[in-house]
Amino acid sequence: MKKVEVKNLTKSFGDLLVLDNVSFDVKEGEFLCIVGPTGCGKTTFLNSLTGIYEIDEGEIHIDGESVDLKKHSIAYIMQEYSTMSWLNVRQNVQFGLEIRKYSKAEVKQKTDEALQLVGLEKFADYYPNQLSASMLQRVAIARAFAVQPDLLLMDEPYGQLDLELRFKLEDELLNLWRKLKTTVIFITHNIEEAVYLSERILVLTNKPTTIKKSIQNGLPYPRRVTEDSFVELRNEVTALIKWW
Repeated sequence: MKKVEVKNLTKSFGDLLVLDNVSFDVKEGEFLCIVGPTGCGKTTFLNSLTGIYEIDEGEIHIDGESVDLKKHSIAYIMQEYSTMSWLNVRQNVQFGLEIRKYSKAEVKQKTDEALQLVGLEKFADYYPNQLSASMLQRVAIARAFAVQPDLLLMDEPYGQLDLELRFKLEDELLNLWRKLKTTVIFITHNIEEAVYLSERILVLTNKPTTIKKSIQNGLPYPRRVTEDSFVELRNEVTALIKWW
């Protein structure tokens, strides 16, 4: 079944054409990574999907219907820190759960699990201005994981984290995806990360952006970055991306 359908998506900013008649589907439960040159429109696509940007032409459907954030269970982790400065870490993480009107017991349980996942249990009472840059992003990740969404959108969420934590969270994301069968659209500049995580990789062109190639990633999980098949696929994707 199709979870997301994008048909003839076109988006401009003034005279600058960013997305040029882009069409593709994402299957229910699929883990899709999107890669491409810097500034090609990857973030613009996610912002169009969530309604942050109004598209010029085309259609975006979730479960066969136009996107409705009140109806569809979507979580979005942006590049920028999205913590609320007036709430402490625990309150930030449980915010989405409270909006969805979970019981107090469920809110506490899911919040505790999410905080443990990203290693912030000891910082639950801290406020954003007391946290490092990497910890701020971990709060946003915990908040998204806590609501266990049907569709998880991730825009380079691990780019500012250290390698050890990034690897841990990549593996935890895969565990969550397998457990909940969540559909994931994951944007990254890190080609190795895309090969490590994805079932399929969309390679985008430079602006005006179209899809250059869709690549099925059939490597078995868990993946090892030093295996010949992994390196071969990473090199294939790298060769497709042109920065000019």
